Amino acid sequence: QVQLMESGGGSVQSGGSLRLSCAPSVSTLTPRCMAWFRQTPGGRVREGVAGISSDGTIKTSPSMQDRFTISRDTANNIVYLEMNNLDLRDTAIYYCAAATGSTACRWSLLVTSTYNHWGRGTQVTVSS
Repeated sequence: QVQLMESGGGSVQSGGSLRLSCAPSVSTLTPRCMAWFRQTPGGRVREGVAGISSDGTIKTSPSMQDRFTISRDTANNIVYLEMNNLDLRDTAIYYCAAATGSTACRWSLLVTSTYNHWGRGTQVTVSS
């Protein structure tokens, strides 16, 4: 089973920044799309944060697009999430996801059912 390995989470004060990274555990995985989702404490669903396709299509949640930026190292299938001006509402477990099927994934980048590979998540805690 291919795993996605997230890193870069941690604790930060309000207004601070973090950069998350995600890479597959095997180099043979070639995702068509990759994305970040998050689940807040007590939350029942994973919220789409940002996604990016192999052709460069990007979709970022409107509530975060002025602070969060997704990027991708296509050659190595690594996806990054740059998070700036973090606030308490951003405290969550952040999950990396990858879709290896059709390139049509670019039309549903923030939908959980688009993805067939998931990481275990990395905790981001923002304090005042």
